[in-house]
Amino acid sequence: MPKLKSRKAAAKRFRATGTGKIVRRKAFKNHILEKKTTNKKRNLSKAVIVNECDEENVRGMLPYLPRK
Repeated sequence: MPKLKSRKAAAKRFRATGTGKIVRRKAFKNHILEKKTTNKKRNLSKAVIVNECDEENVRGMLPYLPRK
């Protein structure tokens, strides 16, 4: 059986935690930052866990992502 390929775009955007959950970055922190408050920018910097309804799609794109 051949090796499965990972979607490289997804591999750059998602990673797994130690407990097997998938983590992503938040959107809206690339440009036009002057008008955003410091508090908002700080909150956008934090990583969040991918929603459970999207998790199956991400795992399909990343077949070798660790599961627990």
